[in-house]
Amino acid sequence: MRVVMFGYQTWGHRTLQALLHSEHDVVLVVTHPKSEHAYEKIWSDSVADLAEEHGVPVVIRNRPDDEELFARLKEADPDIIVANNWRTWIPPHIFGLPRHGTLNVHDSLLPKYAGFSPLIWAVINGEPEVGVTAHMMDDELDAGDIVRQESVPVGPKDTTTDLFHKTVDLIAPVTIGALDLIASGRTEFTKQDRSQATFFHKRAAEDIRIDWNWPAEDLERLVRAQSAPYPSTFTYHKGKRLEVLAAVVSQNRYGGTPGRVFYREGEGVVIVAGADARTGRNHGLAITRVRDESGRELPATEYFTSMGGYLTGRP
Repeated sequence: MRVVMFGYQTWGHRTLQALLHSEHDVVLVVTHPKSEHAYEKIWSDSVADLAEEHGVPVVIRNRPDDEELFARLKEADPDIIVANNWRTWIPPHIFGLPRHGTLNVHDSLLPKYAGFSPLIWAVINGEPEVGVTAHMMDDELDAGDIVRQESVPVGPKDTTTDLFHKTVDLIAPVTIGALDLIASGRTEFTKQDRSQATFFHKRAAEDIRIDWNWPAEDLERLVRAQSAPYPSTFTYHKGKRLEVLAAVVSQNRYGGTPGRVFYREGEGVVIVAGADARTGRNHGLAITRVRDESGRELPATEYFTSMGGYLTGRP
């Protein structure tokens, strides 16, 4: 089939790479300009560079809603558009233009985790598996019929970075497998159960601020979710920002006020956590590694020279 590819960052790069190595013909690539947004500088393999290396025409757009682009698309005469990590709305006159419509590749197990940063949100919420879904695009974001879907399990210590590397390897088989089904003449695919749909917003600074009223189990997953190269979770100690780079749930249970710097346990320093921590039934969060305001990384047992005091959400 003649394919136009819409994509950005490493997800788009891997999609284009798979298409270029397939029997399909990539006739045009549309991608976003480079961005300084914290999350868009991560996994930033260039779709434009890869296309140009293979002699594929490239169009750079923030939004695909101008007449010039529409004319280029009609001239390209695609059988299908394939999109992965396209960051803005694609209007119906674009996604409905090709003979077979538009196939969107999304890094979650739809209908759950539609929208943005699905791997991070999935780790925070303790999901047992994550994956990649190829679905037909329609008027509702990430809601179209599922053509192909594959999953991988989430291990108890997996970070978002670990899961990125696992799921990015699913892009090629999911994308090409879906295209092969469409090329074979299939037109009926799996309807999404919209009663199970969830939709998540983009991550921002407020989303990585530690709230010590959360249970330690949730905070431990938040720390794993914001693993390098993502921005680290943070709190404040004595009015200064402190990033939490690694932590585990404490073995013992600790009672008191959330945020209290309480006790050395193993290789960590336990912070009281949970809105009902006063009951003494909660585990704490044992922080093992931190980064201070100067950028210095060190074990928590070296940073906290004495117990007592509080970690807070604001200076």
